Amino acid sequence: MSTTAVTVRVPAKVNVRLAVGAARPDGFHDLANVFLAVSLYDEITVTPADTLRITCSGPDADQVPLDATNLAARAAVRLAERHGVAPGVHIHIAKDIPVAGGMAGGSADGAGALLACDALWRTGASREELLEICAELGSDVPFSLVGGAALGTGRGERLTPLEVGGTFHWVFAVADGGLSTPAVYAEFDRLTAGADVPAPAASPALLDALRTGDAGALAGALANDLQPAALSLRPSLAGTLAAGTAAGALAGLVSGSGPTTAFLVKDEEAAHTVAGALLASGTCRTARPAMSPAPGATLLGR
Repeated sequence: MSTTAVTVRVPAKVNVRLAVGAARPDGFHDLANVFLAVSLYDEITVTPADTLRITCSGPDADQVPLDATNLAARAAVRLAERHGVAPGVHIHIAKDIPVAGGMAGGSADGAGALLACDALWRTGASREELLEICAELGSDVPFSLVGGAALGTGRGERLTPLEVGGTFHWVFAVADGGLSTPAVYAEFDRLTAGADVPAPAASPALLDALRTGDAGALAGALANDLQPAALSLRPSLAGTLAAGTAAGALAGLVSGSGPTTAFLVKDEEAAHTVAGALLASGTCRTARPAMSPAPGATLLGR
């Protein structure tokens, strides 16, 4: 077993298209989920320890669970069980991805811890095994490992890589407090009760816009079927969306289940302009420029 610390950097994500089908008998929903990894990162550092322990630093660290429910802890335990290793490890999360913000921060931590523990313990797990464990942990965790751009189907865990022809610039407006993903899906079910919910599918226009790197075309194709539910639970997000588009964003939408809102902008200069306007509007707590696509979970050192 290695005795050195291992650090992994892992990105946040934005859903540029989140198509949601009707609830399945198991309570999940079939999705067509177009993920883009963005340049906001958590860093996960693991070191050998007598028992499993989690610590966290950074913005909103007090909101991160430090017990066995944390996806980073669950990832370590799952990998240890598969390879007959004692899960004695100290996992430190340097948090920069918004907490409970619809940007897969918890999923990122799970993927990062999995890759870090694999390197620390030298398990020799294949990429396929790591992705299988990711899918057991949660629907967004496999993409956090892979990064880049991908279409997620099933619950979002079955990934098809997508070609991206350029760099896209974003601003993420972080709201006060979080939104529970299960609560947003429950509200989606309430709002669509009795309606004919179509089978989820990715928009060909959106996939073309990604492939050609056309920000204007991508802006016209952004869509999130969970947005009405998020706005129903948090009506104030409508003000944030209006402020961002008024400031010159090409388009805005709720990121995943929210409450973070994502604004696609023309370039880096526009990102700083829109971020400043969002902060001045008083409709969000922080506004963070970022770029996509970004790499998935990456080993920084051993």
